Amino acid sequence: MTDLVVRRLLVDMEQPIARHWCGNDAFRTAFFNALSMSFPVGEQFFIDSVREGFRALPESTQAHYREEVQGFIGQEATHRRLHSLYNKHLEKQGLVNGWEERTRKRLALLQGVDVRHWLAVTAANEHFTSIMADWMLAHPEWLGREDARLATLWLWHSAEESEHRSTAFDLYKAHGGDETWRLRWFRRITLIFLSDTLKQTVHNLRQDDTLWKLSTWKSAASFFFGSKGLVRKTFKAWRDYFRHDFHPRDHDDRRSREWLEANRSSYTPVGA
Repeated sequence: MTDLVVRRLLVDMEQPIARHWCGNDAFRTAFFNALSMSFPVGEQFFIDSVREGFRALPESTQAHYREEVQGFIGQEATHRRLHSLYNKHLEKQGLVNGWEERTRKRLALLQGVDVRHWLAVTAANEHFTSIMADWMLAHPEWLGREDARLATLWLWHSAEESEHRSTAFDLYKAHGGDETWRLRWFRRITLIFLSDTLKQTVHNLRQDDTLWKLSTWKSAASFFFGSKGLVRKTFKAWRDYFRHDFHPRDHDDRRSREWLEANRSSYTPVGA
């Protein structure tokens, strides 16, 4: 179990977002914008999954998870709200969110199925977000210095994703979820997540008229495969999920704790 604090981030999301806010880099901006486009609908599903998974537990078991589930829902609801504001700025720039529509169609197929499938899907997605979060906290330079507000948003979001990385996983196990479906859903989510990320990033670049620039793809190669690149630095952590004895808490959350401690002036705990 984890104590999850719901925090109000002290950033002004009403101010416009620059076209290439992320280090004046077209590719990195398009990539992070693509991820933001996925969050409102995705995090609502995670909230629904954890809430329904909790409600489906025996009352004698619920007490063990109640506070953590409340914290998870509060954190994800705050992420959803801020990224909805973020995405409104992207709409004003003419960017079209295709990721959300595809996600809604897929989620419709899960209506009425065993809640363990919802939890397995959520746990798989939370593994992706947590390993990316730890990478981002280790390499904040990828966010650039042009927009301190957005850099703070992404790093705060990353710190909280690391904090609640095991909630859906633990609920899945509490329901007796087996390894076969846990790993089957992780393989599916890997393909879906990578495909949707690529599609939306390419679409953003096409709308930005930077898709076919050599500098765009040089940036992409460095971002993914350079010495501090996303794929290079997260592959082992991604692969760990296939271990039958794996638990999200096997991964250290030191960077999350350090960022939250060092940046107390950037947020205030809700209800404090």
